[in-house]
Amino acid sequence: MLPMAIATIAVVLGAVLLATPIGVLSALFCHYYAPKPIARFYRGLLELLAGIPGVVYGFWGLVVVVPLINRWHPPGSSLLAGILLLTLLILPTIALTFDANLTEVSQIYWQNAAVLGLSRWGTIWGVMVPAAQVGLFTAILLGMGRALGETMIMLMVCGNIPQIPTSLFDPIRTLPANIALEMAFALGHHRAALFVSGLFLMGISLISALVAEAIADQRALYD
Repeated sequence: MLPMAIATIAVVLGAVLLATPIGVLSALFCHYYAPKPIARFYRGLLELLAGIPGVVYGFWGLVVVVPLINRWHPPGSSLLAGILLLTLLILPTIALTFDANLTEVSQIYWQNAAVLGLSRWGTIWGVMVPAAQVGLFTAILLGMGRALGETMIMLMVCGNIPQIPTSLFDPIRTLPANIALEMAFALGHHRAALFVSGLFLMGISLISALVAEAIADQRALYD
């Protein structure tokens, strides 16, 4: 179970680290830089991507991403493939959630920054983004929750070898994929171990939610 737990954490953290800056920049582009028609189109595209099932991403990864990685460094089914596909899966969630939170930030912040003579860049990064910090953490949490529970992508592109990854090109098996593969025939201690795997995933989600709530409460004290 330990190799699969480590692999699960590695692929989720990798995806979150990749998707978060891209999602933040996407939200800022829609909200502050893009003309309204382009912003509407881009939001619609993100909403479309958010509604695509994981199995579709997995199939695309299997026929496109895995062969590309295999040309570079075989085998193509690897931790890297899982990170790239999970990034694509959770990017719309992070971008749309953060964009919605930017809408809720009071325009008084923007007006006060303009009075102080701050540039657009300085206002966005020095005032608006910090004001929406709790919303950003919520977006990251939602994306991480979806990545933690994703099964089909992990089954299709990661190689399904239960080992501790030592490089991005190592095949891995995650806990959700292992539960899906083995629950149908598991008995006794084997079945109990799969339930423990599920509890481990729930525990990570619970801890993340508690940390998010604590940060939100702390932020509310200063607001």
